[in-house]
Amino acid sequence: MLQFIRNLLNRDRSADETGASAVEYGLLVAGIAAVIVATVFAFSGTISGLFTDTENCIAQGAASTC
Repeated sequence: MLQFIRNLLNRDRSADETGASAVEYGLLVAGIAAVIVATVFAFSGTISGLFTDTENCIAQGAASTC
């Protein structure tokens, strides 16, 4: 038991990088989320126009050509 405590006290704490992976994954997820948000804002007008055109075609009926 005494040897276990000595090992704990003598460990080199500067080489401990266990939390670095979590930070890197967090930054990666934040970057991906930022790209998704930017893409949605960039194409929102175009997509909205497509849905409006489709809605108008459906409202006109099957006889019309859109």
